[in-house]
Amino acid sequence: MRLPIRLLAPVLLAAGPLLTGCGGPEPLPEVAPAPRPTSARPSALAPSSAAPSTARPSSAGPSGPAVAAASLGGRGTACPLPVSFSLPKDWKPNAIENPEDPEFAALMRQGPAFARCEVDAKPAGHVGFLRVWTAEKGPARAALEGFVAADEKASGASYRETTAGALPAVEVTYTVRSELLDEEKEERAFAVSTPKGAVVVHLGGMDTEEHREMLPAYELARTTLKAL
Repeated sequence: MRLPIRLLAPVLLAAGPLLTGCGGPEPLPEVAPAPRPTSARPSALAPSSAAPSTARPSSAGPSGPAVAAASLGGRGTACPLPVSFSLPKDWKPNAIENPEDPEFAALMRQGPAFARCEVDAKPAGHVGFLRVWTAEKGPARAALEGFVAADEKASGASYRETTAGALPAVEVTYTVRSELLDEEKEERAFAVSTPKGAVVVHLGGMDTEEHREMLPAYELARTTLKAL
């Protein structure tokens, strides 16, 4: 069933492409979600305090750890970035051109960060994106906190110190209210500081179930990340 545009807008960043290539925003494609397991639907994360913790999330999602099939961020890849990391098979990256264009600021900027690259999970059977954002030089935590604070629908943010490859990193898990689904859904991101600026890698998803099914790709990016 085709959804009205007024309902698609709230989830554009979570389930639809940003501006890739030239021209204006691409329309949100109609995508049938991948087959669901028959187990009960997981509940969204309960709101928690923003105090730092040392807890580390599991690196494996429902399907186990992801296997590296491609690299992103280096010379000759789809997106020139201050970092590189591995991607699983069939995750398709696209560079986001002219993210500083004021006409598209609502889509291209979140807090201190600009969108630089989005990796589409639909060819791999998921509805969601892994996105890379960059900010000016500064502490990774400040960039990440500013990124989350700029999302008015975000709540229950919980930050923790972690690593991304060999780099020190900060990670956040939080929930976002989906007006389309009328429910809370999980999101997470990690940030690192590099000589070329701060980098935020964010995983959304159409809903919490899709988000959790894509965690292996997110963890593959985190554990293989290198500064360039």
